[in-house]
Amino acid sequence: MKFCSVCGHTVTLKVPENDNLPRFVCENCATIHYSNPKIVAGCLPVYQDTYVLLCKRAIEPRLGYWTLPAGFMENNESTEQAALRETAEEANAQVDIRKLYTLTSIVHVSQVQLIYLADLPKPEFDISSESSEVRLFHLDEIPWDQLAFQTIRNALRFYIEDLARGEFPLHCVDINTPPGVYTDPKN
Repeated sequence: MKFCSVCGHTVTLKVPENDNLPRFVCENCATIHYSNPKIVAGCLPVYQDTYVLLCKRAIEPRLGYWTLPAGFMENNESTEQAALRETAEEANAQVDIRKLYTLTSIVHVSQVQLIYLADLPKPEFDISSESSEVRLFHLDEIPWDQLAFQTIRNALRFYIEDLARGEFPLHCVDINTPPGVYTDPKN
């Protein structure tokens, strides 16, 4: 950040009084500009319990790789509303949310990802400007080596394991806390 979004003057990176982290501060109007993690919300849509809906990314990052429908939360919406919106935008699908399923802190990119377990009542979906292909995969056909993100791999693995147990607890995961510490034993 170079300029204050309130008054337009140059900002300085410093630790404000009574704070403990560096922030961009405007010396002209005294506004402290906080930079906080972004929230990503999405769904793990399942059809008849043994099929999952995946989207092939038509945009960067990870163009051409498969993912769950998810994206950045907008202002004035709940995380559940964001997950439903992203599923409609990326997969042209309507789902019924069961519950919050994975909560992942992705420390190295300052993101928090929330994936909701959701039912796809009808196998109705389509491509979008963000997805070049949208497809139902049987659980034994998931393209593991073509998944876009570790968070998606984690959510799908959790689902397969939980389906076998018949229990679907909330899974909380930290990735890169600090960088390089997280390892997936199944990878």
